[in-house]
Amino acid sequence: MRPEGRLAGRRILITGAASGIGRATAELFAKEDAALALLDRNDDGLSDFDATPCLADITDVAAVERAVERAVAGMGGLDGVVNCAGKDMLGRLTDVSPEDWADIINVNLTGSANVCRAAIPAMSERKAQTGGTIVNVASGAGLFPLPDRTAYCAAKAGLVMFSKSLAMEVADNNIRVNAVCPGAIDTPMLAGSYQDAPDPVAEKAMIQDRYLLRRFGVAAEVAAAILFLSSDDASYITGTAMAVDGGRTFY
Repeated sequence: MRPEGRLAGRRILITGAASGIGRATAELFAKEDAALALLDRNDDGLSDFDATPCLADITDVAAVERAVERAVAGMGGLDGVVNCAGKDMLGRLTDVSPEDWADIINVNLTGSANVCRAAIPAMSERKAQTGGTIVNVASGAGLFPLPDRTAYCAAKAGLVMFSKSLAMEVADNNIRVNAVCPGAIDTPMLAGSYQDAPDPVAEKAMIQDRYLLRRFGVAAEVAAAILFLSSDDASYITGTAMAVDGGRTFY
């Protein structure tokens, strides 16, 4: 008989689960025996999982509330949240319209706050039990700046501090809150940052040279860090921002 996984008995909602880090996290959590609710704006690939699908745009407060209600009903409760949904954008501040700025902040920061606000009441019901977990996927760009990504850096830095502040607010409810800060991860979102460059090969090499390990990470490596923070292995860790970035922000 196979031993139980590290998330056996835990009911976890993952946003941005249709692709990239979100999908890799869903795949790993399924292997670790978590019950899953998967939230995304589209259902492409969500049927690949034995999970409760929750279609919603995380910037739509009412839609998020309905999605969390569906997740709780489908799983019989809620023990954890992983906020993976995000959006990148290249552009200097003077080239970014107010509408695009608002969009990046809404998706990368406010959207995660919307999910947490809706989920915390259901998670707080486990106060006397194992406790709840929230992992927000921020970015290395929220710890150390990048050029031509003013809006993105601001949003992800905000998500880091949001996570730390929220950890203080919900500790009495036995909920741990942490952030994971990935570096350059080989996902479709990253590919868009160099494939449209005049010299994509040179642009890709330039990005990789920012990192001590001189390579892109893969989504499964970030998912492993999210698993650790969502499991009892990290039961004494809250309010931290874990860099998973091949050594870009080690100092």
